[in-house]
Amino acid sequence: MAALHEVDAVEILSLQDNYIDVLTMDSSDVVQRPALLSKTSDHAGDLLNSPLAEHGYSAFITVTFGDDKKSMLFDFGCSERGAAFNAELLAVDLTQVDELALSHGHFDHFGGMEELVRLTGKRDLELVAHPAAFKERFVKTPSGLALAFPKLRRDEVQKMGIRIHETTSPHKMLDNHALFLGEIPRKTSFEKGMPNAFYLEKGEQHHDVIEDDSSMVFVLRDKGLVVLSGCAHAGIINTVKHAQSVTGVSDIYAIMGGFHLSGPFYEQFIGQTVEALQALSPKYIVPAHCTGRKATQAIESAMTDAFICNMSGTTMKF
Repeated sequence: MAALHEVDAVEILSLQDNYIDVLTMDSSDVVQRPALLSKTSDHAGDLLNSPLAEHGYSAFITVTFGDDKKSMLFDFGCSERGAAFNAELLAVDLTQVDELALSHGHFDHFGGMEELVRLTGKRDLELVAHPAAFKERFVKTPSGLALAFPKLRRDEVQKMGIRIHETTSPHKMLDNHALFLGEIPRKTSFEKGMPNAFYLEKGEQHHDVIEDDSSMVFVLRDKGLVVLSGCAHAGIINTVKHAQSVTGVSDIYAIMGGFHLSGPFYEQFIGQTVEALQALSPKYIVPAHCTGRKATQAIESAMTDAFICNMSGTTMKF
């Protein structure tokens, strides 16, 4: 594919993540932390509010190139109001959103779509997603119990005034300044996906390889790639290496997002993942969402100078 246009800056505001701590006070040129914010209540005057943390992810992304800026939403969080509450609390101007993208069709990434889209005030936004995002999905517990996932439905998305662009291939966004990575090849020996994930098709159960898992990629001028994943079910190493292959850019400036290393099945691969991340040598590494406590601690220990702790309401300025 043709080269992706470079950008001068990428700002990623996590409208939702699994963690919040308003007492860190470690803001810097790169990191802008949320605080206890005042929000007017009809019942109690001014109240101090903290951004909400939930098991989900949503990002408001702004790229700057020359005198121009473009913005997008990547994922929409878990609950109906969680990410939208944070957007309103932080006074985020979602009317600036130009496009939408969905990392994959799990409820903790699309649950807040309708409310966030409502806050944009627009009825003609395009959503870029893999066609498999619309599967009827469930997971099996160790006891064999099947737990159905809420399903993302095309007709309900379209009722929000959204045009759906389905693609399995890399797709340029924001006037060629952002890349939806499309379907990611699975090449590493240790990134094995989600073994307890299944989907229904014509009444039959099938193992779900979550082929719709994708990420956003940006080329930061003179610095390299910024890669933002939702859950990285394809594997964060597979994801970054595919981003390098597709863009032709080898240098990695920042790797951020959910790396899906939480829980007993995935924890056995933490060591191999950390070693591979070290070999990629990013300037910044920002684990979020489903990375998990043990994996996050291992990444911080091994990559102390590059590590940044993410949370709901934090803006990363690359």
